[in-house]
Amino acid sequence: MPLLPIIHRISDHPNPKFGKKLARLNTLLQELGNRELPGKDEVYINGLIIDFNKKDIRDPKLHKQVCALQNKILKHLERRLKIVPKGHYQQQWMAIGMASIGMIFGVGFGMALNNMAFLGLGLPVGMSIGLAIGVGMDQKAARENRQLRFKPGLRW
Repeated sequence: MPLLPIIHRISDHPNPKFGKKLARLNTLLQELGNRELPGKDEVYINGLIIDFNKKDIRDPKLHKQVCALQNKILKHLERRLKIVPKGHYQQQWMAIGMASIGMIFGVGFGMALNNMAFLGLGLPVGMSIGLAIGVGMDQKAARENRQLRFKPGLRW
């Protein structure tokens, strides 16, 4: 069963943000259409699309609902099929590296130099470690054909 199309058109909505977001969502759906998804997952995604297509085109907040739909689809794919977009692990591990590894190094630098002003030195260290781990995981996902040829960009 193929994925259903989005019936809303860019020209029908007054918000200028709507066009970019809808184009990005259509790119995601096109990429998923090229993949072989299990039937349950196609039914779930089609259900989300049907709900979105029922929404009123004149709703000024429709552009936010486009993003919500895209995020629901990506989260579902990640949880159920372990399929992720490009750069997913890189973003995830950069934040983890800065928050956990970077703070540990920063406190270590501050304690060793007896000046807690050096706490910020750990953040770039943690960020680079996190990026290295994330890039490695992204490359592994690409080798295992679990990576979409789609980069979501900012999640609004």
